[in-house]
Amino acid sequence: MSELLTYTGGCHCGEVRFSVQAPKAVELERCNCSICSKGGYLHLIVPASRFSLLKGEERLSCYTFNSGVAKHYFCNHCGIKPYYIPRSNPDGVDVNVNCLDKKPEQVTIVEFDGDDWEANAHKLAHKSKE
Repeated sequence: MSELLTYTGGCHCGEVRFSVQAPKAVELERCNCSICSKGGYLHLIVPASRFSLLKGEERLSCYTFNSGVAKHYFCNHCGIKPYYIPRSNPDGVDVNVNCLDKKPEQVTIVEFDGDDWEANAHKLAHKSKE
């Protein structure tokens, strides 16, 4: 496995801040489901152990829908969703790369068919494993 670097990020107003460990070369998903495409989310899924909420827990609100498994956290001040717990990877955290202060050096974007989520979710299961 390649060396893990620490990236920091947060919401627009700065009330919510986090850090995430990931390599300098990452594979990200761009999902076409309604919530991801409308929100401009670019997915970096990591094991939960590689994510730390640094500040702003009290500023977070949670939105769930459908099965209620996914926990979509957003800043209740500026409305930005910097990370969430995905239904595909409930043992991990999905960070919005657009919310990172500095992006990874090498980014590969993979199109993910979230419109047909049930048929494709298994393709993400490995991303939250240690």
